[in-house]
Amino acid sequence: MVSIVPLIAGVELGGTKCIATLGTGPGDVRAQQTIPTTDPETTLAAIEAVLDGWRFDAIGVASFGPLQLDTGAPDYGAITVTTKPGWSGTDLVRGLDRRYGRPIGFQTDVNGAALAEGRWGAALGLSTHAYITIGTGVGVGLVAGGRPVQGVAHGEAGHMRVPRAPGDSYAGWCRFHGDCVEGLISGPALAERFGRPGRELAEDRPEWDLFVHDLGGLLHNLVTLAAPERIAIGGGVIAAREHLLPRLRARLAESLGGYGSLAGYAEELDARLGPPGLGAMAGPLGALAVGLEVVGG
Repeated sequence: MVSIVPLIAGVELGGTKCIATLGTGPGDVRAQQTIPTTDPETTLAAIEAVLDGWRFDAIGVASFGPLQLDTGAPDYGAITVTTKPGWSGTDLVRGLDRRYGRPIGFQTDVNGAALAEGRWGAALGLSTHAYITIGTGVGVGLVAGGRPVQGVAHGEAGHMRVPRAPGDSYAGWCRFHGDCVEGLISGPALAERFGRPGRELAEDRPEWDLFVHDLGGLLHNLVTLAAPERIAIGGGVIAAREHLLPRLRARLAESLGGYGSLAGYAEELDARLGPPGLGAMAGPLGALAVGLEVVGG
């Protein structure tokens, strides 16, 4: 019997842009459209205008957050309290459900990308792996046993605090936590901290020492917590600066300090820490993966 893979309308909502994708996976992308992320009403109307022209079996929504993922909560399917002005409390799922009447999968953008990496990318066949995005914000998607890790709410590891570099007095960009990791190395934080966007900084500038230090702290905590079989780092900031990956590996190995079972882990970082196998498509394909999860595809 030939198995028919459901056709998914994937919607990846990012802080600066949204990408709508129609397909079943990386080898079958039938349509794709990019939409600027502005105010909720304008952005969601533009997404619906794209979806109105497609035929599909299910929808996958992978969004920036924080999100309400508890299906029993009154505000399930909404963005909760976010750093993005105007988006707190925005419903993402119920309106799509009323409009299209199709099954809808709903996850954070980083969990979606992690699921895509496990289904098609560099984490294929792995049980425990992570995806970190560094762009408008900093997010961490962690998959264990093939499923996104979630407790009372989804994790917010991008907002963990790490030891500051000596002499670094930057107060931080995050309006909730100040100098959490997102407040130190997200795109807006780098622009404020260094007086110019990260893309304008030369590769050998000392500012990148602070970036490596701060992201290295997040990586140390992530590895000591979960020891993921692989960690992918994506997002606009790192995509333009992949030369930092060897420095991050060295920083992480030094930080782990040869401790216990992690001594061997530190020796394998060339394979364990790197860019997403799906490249810039990890996010858009993450939305497809979220849609496939809800229909068992």
